[in-house]
Amino acid sequence: MKLFKLQSLKLLWTLKPPKRTFHGYPRLLSTDVHSQYESIRQGKQEIPKYFNFASDVLDKWSEIEKAGKRPSNPAFWWINGKGEEVKWSFEELGFLSRKVANMLTKECGLQKGDRLILILPRVPEWWLVKVACMRAGIVLIPGTSQLSAKDILYRLQASKAVCIVTTDKLAPAVDSVASQCQFLKTKLMVSKGSREGWLNFTELYQNQSADHSCIKTRIQDPMIIFFTSGTTGSPKMTQHSQGSLGFRPLLSERYWLDLTPSDMIWNTADTGWILTSIASFYDPWVFGSCIFIHNLPQMDSAVILNTLCRFPIDALVGAPTLFRMLVQNDLSKYKFMNLKYCMSGGEPLNPEVMEQWKSQTGLDIHEVYGQTETGIICSVFKGMKIKPGSMGKAAPLYDVQIVDKNANILPPGQQGEIAVRSKPIRPLGFFSEYLDNPKKTAESERGDFYITGDRGIMDEEGYFQFIGRDDDIIISSGYRIGPFEVESALIEHPAVVETAVVSSPDPLRGEVVKAFVVLSPTFSPTDLQSLTRDLQDHVKKTTAPYKYPRKVEFVKELPKTVTGKIKRNELRDKEWGRI
Repeated sequence: MKLFKLQSLKLLWTLKPPKRTFHGYPRLLSTDVHSQYESIRQGKQEIPKYFNFASDVLDKWSEIEKAGKRPSNPAFWWINGKGEEVKWSFEELGFLSRKVANMLTKECGLQKGDRLILILPRVPEWWLVKVACMRAGIVLIPGTSQLSAKDILYRLQASKAVCIVTTDKLAPAVDSVASQCQFLKTKLMVSKGSREGWLNFTELYQNQSADHSCIKTRIQDPMIIFFTSGTTGSPKMTQHSQGSLGFRPLLSERYWLDLTPSDMIWNTADTGWILTSIASFYDPWVFGSCIFIHNLPQMDSAVILNTLCRFPIDALVGAPTLFRMLVQNDLSKYKFMNLKYCMSGGEPLNPEVMEQWKSQTGLDIHEVYGQTETGIICSVFKGMKIKPGSMGKAAPLYDVQIVDKNANILPPGQQGEIAVRSKPIRPLGFFSEYLDNPKKTAESERGDFYITGDRGIMDEEGYFQFIGRDDDIIISSGYRIGPFEVESALIEHPAVVETAVVSSPDPLRGEVVKAFVVLSPTFSPTDLQSLTRDLQDHVKKTTAPYKYPRKVEFVKELPKTVTGKIKRNELRDKEWGRI
């Protein structure tokens, strides 16, 4: 697998006055890499042989901090909404994470290359373990707290993890399957209590020395594994390296975020999702920014809005579900303290929601698009013209195209599959492989491209529009219909809070459009049949008439993943009788 080459790049400045600054603050990179994108893409330059995010980024910011060249705001700020609060500087983050690294290696016996499963909610220990694993060369496997015992068993067996860190709430589920996991040696529990067979995380790490030397890691060394679900089969292990997630933001630091060391960013995604690793770890800390975290046991719009009013949060990142939920409130009652930059990712955001948010807050929502395998693929950068329904342009280092089934590039305006060029040079930022699954790894490419499995269109200006997952496309009477465009039309109706569109069997047309609709709590229909006709007529007037939903079902809620994505496949399978 051929990787990018980046020759004689000095990664990080060493407290000498840097030649360049951004927004008046020091840059970690002393070389103007922005002028080198094409050279990097073409493989004319070499990447450094060794890189470790903990020592080469976090520890450098600690040095900058001690030299008085970074604002006094924290690097990490956590609250739980019940009065508890944690603030760490980069120096404190380094001190505590070295203790955890010593605990993992000396007390638990973990070595470089060992795998550790981390299943914690939004608590400070999640960040400590993540940094500590990088310091020790341990491969981290994050998971959501909503995993069942069966899910945990599969992940332990597939990954051959030797250690698991979780809460007292999930400890019984782990114990129920641990006897079937021959590689599992150590169980660490983040809890004030104790449990037989488990080590208490807090007690153990607090007694450790803070003297720890960060292990030397190659830029291609594995750093983190995400379990990502496909349309069929069990979740795949998607492995990323020190370079793909840790080094990429150094090269393209403004490719979707645009922060300074005085800024604070809040991302509401679950800890098991790659967006939390990107938006609540690597990318903000490249800027030396403060990462803000609210424990948020549940997504509560009042809690989120009040938090934005009480804390100096500059940037907000969330799934479209977050913004759909927030615009249901009277936003004129809230005065945000600092908020000036909003981003949405995970699935497309309906233009109607963007307009409602803008009209009530004066703020635009910048869309980002990416995958577990690639990180950010497209984004609407700061200062870029916003086109409703568009997810922006290709991110730096990526050559994004629309291709046909033979991987031929299609012209602007023509619908096809969204793809990223992966040959002859595999882009920095790509996953290394699907672990233990070379067939799936090979199938992810077609010709010279990595195929995302999403369908889209690129316009003449290079903006990409998402149409739908390739397997979500509805073909009715020969017409290809993307669910997102129908959903966007429906959500413009005042009665609709949320909707999901899937195919439904039809004896005449093969399949037709069916909409599952969640009604606004302020809307109390007396005649659902009349409302159905009203919604159908609305879609006919808003978009091409052949796209209107011939079937409508009203539901209390839509099935979603932990990351807030609507499970259209579950609705579709139910509709077609496969469940």
